[in-house]
Amino acid sequence: MRERESVQAEVMMSFLVSEELSFRIPVELRYETADPYAVRLTFHLPGDAPVTWAFGRELLIDGVGRACGDGDVRIAPTDPELLEEVLIRLQVGSDQALFRVGIPPLLAFLDRTDKLVPLGQERALADFETHLDEALDRILAEEQSAG
Repeated sequence: MRERESVQAEVMMSFLVSEELSFRIPVELRYETADPYAVRLTFHLPGDAPVTWAFGRELLIDGVGRACGDGDVRIAPTDPELLEEVLIRLQVGSDQALFRVGIPPLLAFLDRTDKLVPLGQERALADFETHLDEALDRILAEEQSAG
């Protein structure tokens, strides 16, 4: 059985409250071989408990170069020509939060995830199939308890 391995990084993101107001917050990026298709972003908002969002690693990779995602998570570069920053929009119902982050720290994190589990090789993890049902049950339980 493969040992549980992970990649972590902390980046500073701008939380865009409105066109006039934004503030920088630390965000922890995490990738684990136990859930090889997903990345987790934990937002540390002032005065609030940390909030974690999990979504596809491939969505984050694609979002660096072009607008992508539908539904709850949308990612797009602010300028597809320069590729300096990306916008991450998270939405729950009618509530949404918009974050801006530099692309270089995201690419450094994604490069480290790729060294751990190359993109397209996620299925090769020996324990992944065994734990897939458990992971899906856990995700569904989290959604039910949150909603």
